[in-house]
Amino acid sequence: MTVPVLPRLRVRTLAAPPVPDLFDLLPPDVDAASVVSWVREGSGLIGWGRAASSRTADGGRGGPDRFATAAQWWRDVVAGAEVVDEVDLPGTGLVAFGSFAFAPGSPDGGGLVVPRVIAGQHDGKAWVTSIEDLDLSTAADTEPGVSDPAPTDPAEGAPAAPDLLPAPGEAQSEPARGIRLLPGAVAPPDWPRVIRAGIARIAAGEVDKVVLARDVVAAADAPIETVDVLRRLADRYGATWTFAVDGLVGATPEMLVRLQHGRVRSRVLAGTVRRDRTPAPSVTEAHPELEDAHTPDPRLRFVSDAKELEEHQFAVRSVAEALAPHCAALEVPEEPFVLELPDVYHLATDISGEASDDATSLDLAAALHPSAAVCGTPSEAAARVIAELEGMDRGRYAGPVGWLDASGDGDWGIALRCGQLSADARSMRLFAGGGIVAASDPESELAETEVKLAAMRHALGLGS
Repeated sequence: MTVPVLPRLRVRTLAAPPVPDLFDLLPPDVDAASVVSWVREGSGLIGWGRAASSRTADGGRGGPDRFATAAQWWRDVVAGAEVVDEVDLPGTGLVAFGSFAFAPGSPDGGGLVVPRVIAGQHDGKAWVTSIEDLDLSTAADTEPGVSDPAPTDPAEGAPAAPDLLPAPGEAQSEPARGIRLLPGAVAPPDWPRVIRAGIARIAAGEVDKVVLARDVVAAADAPIETVDVLRRLADRYGATWTFAVDGLVGATPEMLVRLQHGRVRSRVLAGTVRRDRTPAPSVTEAHPELEDAHTPDPRLRFVSDAKELEEHQFAVRSVAEALAPHCAALEVPEEPFVLELPDVYHLATDISGEASDDATSLDLAAALHPSAAVCGTPSEAAARVIAELEGMDRGRYAGPVGWLDASGDGDWGIALRCGQLSADARSMRLFAGGGIVAASDPESELAETEVKLAAMRHALGLGS
């Protein structure tokens, strides 16, 4: 296996004017695979180009050590970087984006990438970060498909902020033509059979819960534009985190872990009910940030049947147990609240605590993965059942996706409601799954996956 080259990075963050839409800043000719995103309700980070990557030319860094390998690479990169940060907010300075395979044995192991340009904004403040590799012999500088480094300011030796950002509105593109949906590893009529097999494993006592997922292939006559997909997701699903890393594009409602100034937070989702509205609204209620406390939610009576509550309790317990060794005063609410999205209701619980060790956000994401929300309980047994029944490699679907900075702070979600773009951008694998417990109904589980696929169908311009 090829070992990734360790770069020497020069980083500078400067203040910039806020923009109505971060996605307007993406250059029109940007390589789709180099686009990164972490945006929620107009705030967050986008980037493009590639200054460095922990991924290798032979398909990534897989195996059970994939998180530890990336974490060590990041520590080494941070130690050798020259950083000037004139803004000093979460998401400024040296930042890496990452996504990791769900299963250790997946050939798409995942890893961290550092863009050449990052633009961000939050609470009325905006910035742009330029990153360049000082060693012209690194693989990042010769990587095919990556644009040349941004122009530099000779006086400072770093790219000047005004030169890095295209004028808003330049990044417009035509939607892909002739998109059609094709069956994935398991055709929809056969999916209830897979669910029945999962229920049988539960009845046999192998697992208490197992999360089973299926894929659908979106084939296009022209390249699928990442910017279009991101923009549609952000417009319709503003309460989620719209993400892109290495061609994995989606809008996740689930925050696996956030670490910021010593505070640890996680949003757990499990239990899904289709909205009883036709058509679904394009804009739902505003959702609080993770630091806001729970309040009693009267809508629980609409969605809290025994099956959904059981599934949710498994997921909350698994996250709380994984965070406990790294946190003091862990706060776990007694009951969930209802997260309202255009297509579904989710049962949700926000867990929080104070960090009690030096674990980074990536370390915490590794400790939490896989949670019961995407794997099952017990996790090792559930992972075996998944491998035996799903008939596909999930790749980075249902794995951690997000970003971290030089201090180790960052956000990591779970790659849900997403698709993996092919190398030629003319197809995308879409994924959806659901938690299976003893009370699950196979036909209802098929219907749930169709509802969850609605987000990416909409993102591809196929309606909801």
